[in-house]
Amino acid sequence: MSGGNREPGRSVTSKVLAIIEVFEASRRSLSLTEISELSGVPMSTAHRLVTELLEWGMLSRGPNGKIQLGLRIWAIAQNAGRPLRDAAKPYIQDLFSLTRETSQLAVRDGDMALYVERVYSSQRIPRTTRVGGRLPLHATAVGKVMLAYSADWVADAYLQRPLAALTGHTHVNSARLRDELAQVREQGYATTQEEVRIGSCSIAVPVFHTGRFSCSIALVVPSTHASGMARRLPALHGISKRIEAATAHIPLGTLLGTAINPEPAPTPFE
Repeated sequence: MSGGNREPGRSVTSKVLAIIEVFEASRRSLSLTEISELSGVPMSTAHRLVTELLEWGMLSRGPNGKIQLGLRIWAIAQNAGRPLRDAAKPYIQDLFSLTRETSQLAVRDGDMALYVERVYSSQRIPRTTRVGGRLPLHATAVGKVMLAYSADWVADAYLQRPLAALTGHTHVNSARLRDELAQVREQGYATTQEEVRIGSCSIAVPVFHTGRFSCSIALVVPSTHASGMARRLPALHGISKRIEAATAHIPLGTLLGTAINPEPAPTPFE
């Protein structure tokens, strides 16, 4: 063990990333003691690294003297996922214009759905996430689409893990979820009803890229509108096809910002 590490061989890079990662789970500013405890980085090392991150603008001090994310890290992050976001953004706006419901685009980030674009409705619905936010795959309509259209081993591995119940309506029975994913593939869309937040429901469809699944688009509606979600499917599928056409010239790995080797998807739902 060296450099005051709590873990043998832990690199400086891993400690810097651990410090930054603390702010993914916390939206509030943090004291140096809190950063050290949450990141597992010793106080002396945390002090040194946080000082450097402050100098680089990756972190900043709030009015209360505590530490928060800096604007520079936000500026850099805007370049992440840019090919997909830039190509799809006009169509997500079109989806909102057609439906007047909160419209969003998400990709799979490991075992989470990562939201990369969103247009908010003026309707008052419980806020489930934000651009850059992540939610468990099994609790979201976009996530269920991702599990249904990914390679079989992805869903198999995911359903073997404990599934968190975000509300009393979250589907956490793996056998039931497996049947639900089969239904999603058959019907071409997924829905949720108050599985992330009470008062909020969603419906999502896949977006394909040269015959392969790439991402998912969805509408989020108040629970009072849940019975009419299926009426939005023509708009969702139409926008899905437009995003597919707009991104066909971009290699899938470049589009999603990752090295992938996906399996061919079944024929998209018509």
